[in-house]
Amino acid sequence: MFEVQSELAVFILLMLVWTVFVLYSASVFTWFVEVLVLAWRQTVPADDVAYGYDDIQVRIITIDAANIVQSTVNAVPDDLADVRVIAEKPISVDGATVHAVPEEFTCTASHKGRALEWARREVPCDKEFVLYLDEDTLMANFEGLPEGDIIQITELPVYTGSWVTYLSEVFRIGYQREQRAFGRFSFPLYAWGGGIAIRTSLENRITWDSKTITEDTDFAWRAAAAADLDFSVLNCKFRNQAPPSVMTMLKQRRRWFSGTRQDSDLLPLHYQMFLQFRLVAWGFSPLIPVITFITFLVPGALPDLMLYRVGSLLEFATLFVVTGAGVASYWSESKLTLLAVPWTPILVVLNTAGALWGFVSPVEHFAVTTKVPLETVEKRNPAFEPGSLTKHDGRNDLPERLDVNRLTSGLRESVHVFDD
Repeated sequence: MFEVQSELAVFILLMLVWTVFVLYSASVFTWFVEVLVLAWRQTVPADDVAYGYDDIQVRIITIDAANIVQSTVNAVPDDLADVRVIAEKPISVDGATVHAVPEEFTCTASHKGRALEWARREVPCDKEFVLYLDEDTLMANFEGLPEGDIIQITELPVYTGSWVTYLSEVFRIGYQREQRAFGRFSFPLYAWGGGIAIRTSLENRITWDSKTITEDTDFAWRAAAAADLDFSVLNCKFRNQAPPSVMTMLKQRRRWFSGTRQDSDLLPLHYQMFLQFRLVAWGFSPLIPVITFITFLVPGALPDLMLYRVGSLLEFATLFVVTGAGVASYWSESKLTLLAVPWTPILVVLNTAGALWGFVSPVEHFAVTTKVPLETVEKRNPAFEPGSLTKHDGRNDLPERLDVNRLTSGLRESVHVFDD
């Protein structure tokens, strides 16, 4: 009886191991196809301008983080004059027109989506595009916009107090290079709202009035369903904040995973199937390095796994390729990201654990990711001197100049890693 139970346990474990392996192998293959083939020459350079500052209205979305928003407004190029702050509570911000969403306003959308929809209805706009920024997004290298209906602007998060989350973001940015291929798809697989420009006529036709916790992806999918969508990626490298703690990052990833999964019924069936496969692979990807280590550390734990060991080693190596892609994205701005390479296995587990959390326990409510005042970021970040961020002009880039002494001191004294 015990032998039968033991054989059954081995069979179940083998099925789990091979299922995860096959799913992740397929996911890795599709990523390489996207990045190496479909994304070829698809990124629009920052100086490819069809619409100048006079054609753009900037909208910065917040609840009431006036000090964070003030830094974001300060980083908008001076010649980009039409800057609006959409807040859920009255705040005061210099250099922008502030609009507070009335408490009595109701619609299908909630939280951030509600604010977006109110602004669409009530904030006057005669510009060709609305450029949406998160409250912590610092514009960089921005000269204008190319042709397109939805223009996604690339991002480079900055270190805010947790080396684990910052280096995890390097891995995420590497994986996110696939987004450059989304213009070839009928439906972009996701969108990032921290820096996204939307043609005003399209926004008014589609609206933000939808129940979702991932507003930008939801909007892109509904827009693609309604018309032949022109989705472009503009390589300006806006700077935003890496989550200040691991728990904050896990909650963020959980919301992304949950919202994307909940909105998937907006997609055609074949896209739904592809997305669900990606989400499952994403959610269970932390198991790849874990299982790989187990099979090598305890070679007799599972029988006949030589093929798996060889294959998993190749998959394991691809994780470093993804990190390398992230380092390459940062390279002209920061060499500090090289620290991510040796920590790749740990970063993969932590970076995707939130997705697994979202798979097991989906979240249905929007939650704002904690932000850090830029003055504090400048004190914590060894690559920025006082004034580097707070006095930044969004027309220029934001290179990081590493102070080695501050770096080593920060690594020793960092106590923000697991704080919520």
